[in-house]
Amino acid sequence: MVKLDKIYTRGGDKGETSLGNGKRVYKNSIRIDAFGTVDETNSTLGIAIINLKSPLKEMIFRIQNDLFDLGADLCVPEDDSLNYEPLRISQSQVDRLEREIDEMNSNLEPLQSFILPGGSIESAYFHLARTNARKAERVIISLSQKEKINPICIKYINRLSDHLFVIARFVNKQNKKDDILWVPGKSRK
Repeated sequence: MVKLDKIYTRGGDKGETSLGNGKRVYKNSIRIDAFGTVDETNSTLGIAIINLKSPLKEMIFRIQNDLFDLGADLCVPEDDSLNYEPLRISQSQVDRLEREIDEMNSNLEPLQSFILPGGSIESAYFHLARTNARKAERVIISLSQKEKINPICIKYINRLSDHLFVIARFVNKQNKKDDILWVPGKSRK
């Protein structure tokens, strides 16, 4: 478990930070951007769950914990010379997301069009988290093109955005709100 007794260290005052293996990098490095964008997704989920009830709230808490696992994975570069086993996101975490997607989706009507974010405030926040997850996915893929990473990181963040899309629809249904369907060209004159 991580113990934080001091929040500021002044170690980053010159624009650098430490990775999980102790290596110093600039705070605008692609690796820092990758797990920073994962953190943005997690923070948005913190807002999305404020009004949720069980068991959905527990589902999102598990995802938030997974996102810290994902950040920890991205924080420690793949390196055979490490003298410890770093935390890595696992296929079982991806599999759990898939089971949850299938379960929620089985209670929803098939889509007849793309949907616009909204309906209920909770749904709108899940859509915001989904777009944050897609942004994180793009950064993680960019990182994977430059450095070796755990390939399950990409699977997890990809599946998460699907999960957040489905939960946004599921929450709308629970709140007796309709999904807002996209009508192509509706507002053209």
